[in-house]
Amino acid sequence: MKGKRITIAGSLAQKPGHGGHTWVFLQYLLGFKRLGWDVLFIDRLEPEMCVDATGRPCTFERSANLRYFLQVMEGFGLGDDFALISDQGEHIVGISRQEVLERTGNSTFLLNVMGFLTDEEILDQTSRRVFLDIDPGFGQMWYDLGLADVFRGHDDFVTIGGNIGASDCSIPTCELEWITTPQPVVLDHWRPCNGTASPLFTSVVSWRGPFGQLGYRGKTYGLRVHEFRKFVALPHLSNGRFLLALDIHPAETDDLALLDANGWSLVDPATVAGNPWSYRTFIQDSGAEFMVAKNMYVQTNSGWFSDRSICYLASGKPVLAQNTGLEGLYPVGEGLIAFTTLEEALASVEEISRDYAHHANAARSLAESHFDSDKVLSRLLDELGVV
Repeated sequence: MKGKRITIAGSLAQKPGHGGHTWVFLQYLLGFKRLGWDVLFIDRLEPEMCVDATGRPCTFERSANLRYFLQVMEGFGLGDDFALISDQGEHIVGISRQEVLERTGNSTFLLNVMGFLTDEEILDQTSRRVFLDIDPGFGQMWYDLGLADVFRGHDDFVTIGGNIGASDCSIPTCELEWITTPQPVVLDHWRPCNGTASPLFTSVVSWRGPFGQLGYRGKTYGLRVHEFRKFVALPHLSNGRFLLALDIHPAETDDLALLDANGWSLVDPATVAGNPWSYRTFIQDSGAEFMVAKNMYVQTNSGWFSDRSICYLASGKPVLAQNTGLEGLYPVGEGLIAFTTLEEALASVEEISRDYAHHANAARSLAESHFDSDKVLSRLLDELGVV
């Protein structure tokens, strides 16, 4: 019998040691549980992706993937609510495949993050497949260029790109009707923490990420690295302190030298944000976030806003965010300040430092009013017509 039951599919086991990526899924799983929903999380892990703690290939049973995945599921009370399957659909760990089929079949809908679940037998059990786009621009352009169709077989389409469909957003709709939503944060897991009068600006970021640049309709859409270089002089020009938990390859010697010459302090994200608990501690020990977006998000005016930045806000940490078309979506100027140019970023660093307590209080208030999982997920259910 269908009731308040939901199946969520995503890719967690593929990225052991990525605390921020893990929280993307936890916010939905824990958020729906708060609303009284029974949740099932389905993940997939190919044997060739299994690595040990040093990153070397190993068996599934000895893998860091399995150890990390189980640690997260058990640590957040999800020990009876998951299934990890192989690419061939074989059961690996968690509830049995038969239970997966039954629970998926009894779910009101399947929330398929980036279309990650492709197991047709499981997909066929649900009467409603909802695609959740958390990387707006790439999938839509791939589709329009005929490179890939990650949307096929879904009934509804949800995106965190808040401006998709608007005249000033260049991301194609692919003739699909998009529901836009902010990402949720479960406030009980992100309590406000005291800051300092001279805040340390931090972030947890990848220099490049999994996708390369993408050419589309005469323009090239790039990555975070292509935006970050525009603001690299910020520590040198300001009185602020800046620390990045930066995932950057050692071979990027020119960029590493550029960051060092301009006063950026770097730390390995695996050491400070390698699980959801240390990731949370890193954010809550920070003073504020300095957020630079992927060029894709900026150049398309997508309205994308980082799940990481939302965690900063919930922790009472002001966010200085590169503008991706945020003004019409969220109140900016207090707690959340958007910038476009280096000069605007510099002025905003000074503003946050000058009136830190005010911006810290405004940050938490903004999280409560716009990103609280109770509100965000309830609104999403309304948009989907789920009562």
